[in-house]
Amino acid sequence: MNRNPAQLVVLAFTGLIAVGTLLLLLPLAVDGSRGLGVEDALFMSTSATTVTGLATVDIATFSLFGELVLLALVQIGGFGIMTIGSVLALVASRRVGLRQRMLAQAEIGAVDIGDLKTLIGYIARITIAVEGSLAAVLTVRLWQGGYEDNFGDALYSGIFHGVTAFNNAGISLYSDNLASFVGDPVVVIAITLGFIVGGLGFPILVEISRRRTTTKRVDASLPMTLHHGTGHPRSSAMPWSLHLKITLLATAALLIIGPVVVLAFEWSNSATLGQLGISDKLLAGWFQGVSPRTAGFNTVDVGAMNEPTLLVISTLMFIGAGPASTSGGIKVTTFAVLGLMIWSEARGDQDVNVFGRRLPTPMIRQAVTIALLSVAMVTGVSLVLMASDGIGLTAALFESSSAFGTVGLSTGVTGAISTLGHISLVVVMLAGRVGPVTFVTALALRDSDRVHAYRYPEERPIIG
Repeated sequence: MNRNPAQLVVLAFTGLIAVGTLLLLLPLAVDGSRGLGVEDALFMSTSATTVTGLATVDIATFSLFGELVLLALVQIGGFGIMTIGSVLALVASRRVGLRQRMLAQAEIGAVDIGDLKTLIGYIARITIAVEGSLAAVLTVRLWQGGYEDNFGDALYSGIFHGVTAFNNAGISLYSDNLASFVGDPVVVIAITLGFIVGGLGFPILVEISRRRTTTKRVDASLPMTLHHGTGHPRSSAMPWSLHLKITLLATAALLIIGPVVVLAFEWSNSATLGQLGISDKLLAGWFQGVSPRTAGFNTVDVGAMNEPTLLVISTLMFIGAGPASTSGGIKVTTFAVLGLMIWSEARGDQDVNVFGRRLPTPMIRQAVTIALLSVAMVTGVSLVLMASDGIGLTAALFESSSAFGTVGLSTGVTGAISTLGHISLVVVMLAGRVGPVTFVTALALRDSDRVHAYRYPEERPIIG
């Protein structure tokens, strides 16, 4: 029986989670004679596969084998979903006419089905380059900075954190996550750059990579005089896609808003930033302001943050990062489209326009649908946590937003909640990882050109 590609995504993830659960149930996956229970193994496997980072047990519980299983799940889950996210857009566009395929390619910066091998090659090279660079920088710093006893441990930790950072997993080998590095700019900036790049999404990274390659080829094939003149190689280059412009603009805005909010609300909080010097405050504020969108690493105690901070961080986790990236959430493009829609409606514009382009109505409807379904999902899980475990609203909303956004930050309640709460978080982690991609693909695979024999008469209910 032929399956919808979106169904294959869910099956692939559930299959990987099942394999990971079985491996983590093995006695050699943990230190000590007592192995993990099924509930903990399932939760940790789901968290790693969906590159979330929430944990019901301390990382010190796992043996080297267990850590390598988690790392493999993170790498496969991160690389796989990014590949699948990009490929599904192509599969969906193949089901419609030439005009629609060209529009889909222009929107996501993708290539044609026939060039699929090239796309996967780009993804593999980018992954290796970024993770390799992160591992090299972190290894040197961990060794020379005295964080590890020997070069072998520093190398292992550097590779582990390079992979988890680029894949936005938020899983660390240290029990306090990255709190030991709160004032270390090398580690903090390296990890930050890794998860920001990973959170952009491969359609963006591939477009930038291909554009640079094309520019170099054009420059090399033209006389030197053209490079310094009124130059057609620069002026005739293909314009950046609308998807790239919206993603980078929305990402830049959130990268500013997050740190500013954390610094403003936590500056005098003695349990978080208040006890640090000014330079360390700025570094920690930056890190905790940008990490919630995607990564889930922390250098300060998240559970000790003030409630206004937790509310803003919950919002950032709900939004997420770029489409076809390692992040969950509704994605920054969905958030940007909703904002543009509100702005156009407030101005009384007939269309939603941005960067000289008009956004199609079906896409706006999809953005609204995704946002409302996501709100319902996060609200529902929050309600379950409040009812089954007696967790307060702020903590419940934070935990469910973290799971849906596949972020991994927690106020400290993850390990203490009930089985029902854990199952709810497992479901929402998986849904947050594949839900938006699956839903949008299902919409794209519909026969949108279907013509009905009639349309009902129009009537307007009262709004507002």
